[in-house]
Amino acid sequence: MTGKSEWRHLYTLIELAELGAHKRTAKISTEFLAEKMGISQQTASRYLIELERAGWIQRTVTPEGSLIKIERAGDAELQRLYASLRFLVEAAYPPSVTLEGTVFTGLGEGAYYIAKEYYRKQFIEKLGFDPYPGTLNLKLTSDYDLKTRMELEAYPAIEIQGFKNENRTFGLVKCYPATIENKVKGALIFALRSHYGASVVEIIAPACLRKQLNLKDGHKVKVEVFTLP
Repeated sequence: MTGKSEWRHLYTLIELAELGAHKRTAKISTEFLAEKMGISQQTASRYLIELERAGWIQRTVTPEGSLIKIERAGDAELQRLYASLRFLVEAAYPPSVTLEGTVFTGLGEGAYYIAKEYYRKQFIEKLGFDPYPGTLNLKLTSDYDLKTRMELEAYPAIEIQGFKNENRTFGLVKCYPATIENKVKGALIFALRSHYGASVVEIIAPACLRKQLNLKDGHKVKVEVFTLP
């Protein structure tokens, strides 16, 4: 069970647990469960059948009501939900933040830096992909996005170490895993030395994002940026 259906099944599981079915076999009528959940008796009956088929509950139907016990698989789902909620409540940082910016043509700095083999090897090792030699540049305009971008710099990041060659020094790069337009996995990067100010973010990905997402200057792009645990 996945997606929207999983949430209604989890909700049903929680209601059954509140009635003691995670600790013992509980006698629960579909009429009572439906009233408790604010749904029709027919819908409650269907949810129970689906939970039973998924192996989340064991159910025996009697004239007085169903004898229901949450099985190990159902208990595992409750534990997973509990762990997720606990993480959200107790985490020092939000698990992700969303930024929206406008695509613009940059100075070509991204391609120059990312092509450096010392950086590239670290991107592959630490981010899990070989980045396309270039960045997608996004201009942040709203106060919300500018504030979020500033906050993001205080969160733990994946660090790409700098290096020196015979000509110059290349600085540290901070990276945050990201999903672009809810479709492509990549990373948001902050170069400690950059010609751009705080109103610009740069995105890298395994492929050219402009081509893959059919983006042009002026297009709005949403990026979900993930913080480290």
